[in-house]
Amino acid sequence: MRSSNPVFSRRGFSRDNGGYAGFDAQHQQAGTNPYATNPYATDQATGMPQAPARANVMTMDDVVSRTAITLGTVILTATLAWVLLPVDPANLNKSYGIAVVAAIVAFVLAMIQSFKRKPVPALILGYAAFEGVFLGVISAATSTYLGAGVVIQAVLGTMCVFAAVLLAYKMGWIRVNRRFAGFVMAAAMGFMLLMVANLLFSVFGGGDGLGFRSGGLGLLFGAIGVILGACFLALDFKQVEDGVAYGAPREESWLAAFGLTMTLVWIYLEMLRIFQILSGDD
Repeated sequence: MRSSNPVFSRRGFSRDNGGYAGFDAQHQQAGTNPYATNPYATDQATGMPQAPARANVMTMDDVVSRTAITLGTVILTATLAWVLLPVDPANLNKSYGIAVVAAIVAFVLAMIQSFKRKPVPALILGYAAFEGVFLGVISAATSTYLGAGVVIQAVLGTMCVFAAVLLAYKMGWIRVNRRFAGFVMAAAMGFMLLMVANLLFSVFGGGDGLGFRSGGLGLLFGAIGVILGACFLALDFKQVEDGVAYGAPREESWLAAFGLTMTLVWIYLEMLRIFQILSGDD
C-alpha cells in the first residue's frame, strides 16, 4: 500500500543490508506480506516487525516533534505573510503575485523532495515556509473581504477532520488496505484532473471555468476534497504506524511530518473554499 503523498510513494523497506530496513519495495514478498508494497509492513503470521530491533529507528515521538516543527513553520510564515503583506485594493496584485510565486516554489521543493532517496530537512522546512506564505496571503484576503470568522472556521474544521480521522483510525472504524488505497488514489487523480480542467477553462474562458469551485457544485467538490483529505490522513496514519513498528530509520520521521503537513494543507484549503462559498463569495 502506497501513501497518499508523493514523498512516500517511491519508498519501500526491505531486509537488505544485513537485516536493516532498506529502500526497495520490490524485495518484499507478497506471500508473507499482507501489504506487498507497504514500505513498513509487519509479518502476517507473527504480527511482529520483519526487521530486527535496532538503534536510531523512528518513534512516534520523532514523528510528533518533526510534524510540530514543520507545521509550526507553516503557521509562522503564514502569520508573517498575513501581517507584512496586507491585502487591500492598493496592493492586491502585489500580494497575490507573491502568493503565486510562493506556491510555485513550495511545489518545486515538494517535488524535489519526493524524488530524493532520503529526506532533506532543509527542503521540507523550505516547502513549509513558502507554503505558509501562500496560505497567509490567501487567508488574509479571505479575512479582508469575508471576515476573520471564515478563516477561523476553516482552521477549526481542519482540526476537527484530523481529530475525527485519528479517532476512527485508532478505533478500527477505518480499514486501511490495498483496496482502500487504490480507491483513494484513483479518486484523487480524477479529482485533480477535474480541478485542472476547471482552472484551464477559467484562465482561457474567464469566470469560474466549469463551475466546480463556486456555488452548489463548489460546495459538492469542496466536500469531496475534504473527504479525500480525510482518506489521505488515514493512509498517512497507517504509514506512520507501520514505519514505527517496522523500525524505519529515524530520519524518515521527517517524511512523515512532510506528508502529514501536505495533507493538512489540502484539507485547510478545501475547508476555506467551502466557507468562502457559504459566506457568499461564489
